[in-house]
This record gives sequence, C-alpha cells and structure tokens, in this order.
Amino acid sequence: MEGEAETILREAGAFSEGHFQLTSGLHSPIYWEKFRVLEQPRHTERMCRMIADHFRSYDCQLVVGPTTGGVIVSYEVARQLGVRSIFAEREGTGRVFRRGFGIVSGERVLVVDDVLTTGGSVRDVLAEVERRGGRPMGLGVLIDRSQGNLDFGVPLFSCLRTRVPTYKPEECPLCREGKPLVKPGSGESQPG
Repeated sequence: MEGEAETILREAGAFSEGHFQLTSGLHSPIYWEKFRVLEQPRHTERMCRMIADHFRSYDCQLVVGPTTGGVIVSYEVARQLGVRSIFAEREGTGRVFRRGFGIVSGERVLVVDDVLTTGGSVRDVLAEVERRGGRPMGLGVLIDRSQGNLDFGVPLFSCLRTRVPTYKPEECPLCREGKPLVKPGSGESQPG
C-alpha cells in the first residue's frame, strides 16, 4: 500500500528536496507538500480510501481532524465511511471544537491528519475528543514522518511512512552548510 501512496504523492508533485522548516519547527532535507494531493480530488479520494478501508471494521461514528489539511482528510474519510466529520481549531496552546460542533458522549471517533511529524496537533485533537466524552478508536494519516517513536494509545495507520531525517535548528547540518531555508506554505526563503 505504501507503494501506491508514494506513487500518488509523486504524481501530484508533492515531493521536494532542499532545506525546509517544517510546521513543527524542525528542519528537513525533504518536504512532502500534502496540498499538492489535497488540491486534486482524485488523489485525495484515493489516499483517504486507504485510511477508510483500514478503519472500516472499527465502526467509527465520527471522523475528526485538525485545521487545516486535516479538515479535508476528515471530510473525505468520513464521506467514504458514511459518517459525520468535524474539525478542531487552534485556541491558545490546544485545539477546540467551534461552529456548533459536538461529540456525543461515548461516540466512537477516528482522528485523522495529513502529515504526522511530532504529533502535537493530533495529541491536541485527541485530548479535545476525550474532554468532550468521545472514545478515540484510531488515528489515520496520509504521511507519517514521525520516525515511529510516537504512541497515541490508539492504533495508527499511515498511507506512507517515511524515514526522512529531521533536525532541531541548532543541530541542522543544512544550516551549517549555509543552504537557504524554505518555510513551505509561507513563500519565505531565508539564509540557513
């Protein structure tokens, strides 16, 4: 299955090499621009089908994702499972449900996101689901670049698990080499 996901990501033009600052603040020589996939419904549908098919037997009643990319993934996975979809937005240091979104106590919830690196967004969503009385049943992501070191207390499925190096800024060899640092999505490039 990872072969299919990688093929979709490459077809969509989602793979880049260089020197990137990830949303987590970490630096990496590889960047997977998930919005090249999410802007194309046919690619989004195919990758979200992998998540939906994996969790179909879990009898999830609700799919939840964090803003921004997680909104699209949540919607498409929920559509394929025939259940409701909501999303959690940033508030302070965590995530909350707004816009009248709610969770029924005991509702079986699948949490999804686009890219998993440090797990911060996913942990915030899981905490909000539990705070609202939901029962997290699993976690599905398009791309897992966490290096497999994270435990969320629920089964994790990723369409693609990649072992791309990431560096703390102060330890980044690309910065030491003076390679220009790009912050994807911001349009910014600055000295490393």
